[in-house]
Amino acid sequence: MEGKADPDYGKCIAISTHSALKEMIPPGILAVIAPVLVGLVLGAGALGGLLAGSVVSGFMLAITMSNAGGSWDNAKKYIELGNYGGKGSDAHKAGVTGDTVGDPFKDTAGPAINILIKLMSIVAVVFAPLFM
Repeated sequence: MEGKADPDYGKCIAISTHSALKEMIPPGILAVIAPVLVGLVLGAGALGGLLAGSVVSGFMLAITMSNAGGSWDNAKKYIELGNYGGKGSDAHKAGVTGDTVGDPFKDTAGPAINILIKLMSIVAVVFAPLFM
């Protein structure tokens, strides 16, 4: 509490990783169950609509996230070149905050949507004989 001891980075990473994995269980289950339920309840045509909708909306969201994340990253770099007050200015502080959000946007969240679309499609293909 006095600020003299070294922080336990491993414990912090373990807490964050455990929480992130725990929070991803419901969306992961939804991605696996949704194609099966739609295929069984509504049929192959509705499943095709679900997959087409997930591809179109997922693609648009992934492109938006990748572009927004890159923009936030580039804005911080632009400010660090001396524009809008340069390093240490309020604009730079805001740019660092934006970059903190932008890096995960462009590096992880956007590309992860590709994996989600692939997962839903593979589940639909594997269970396709049940829907015919």
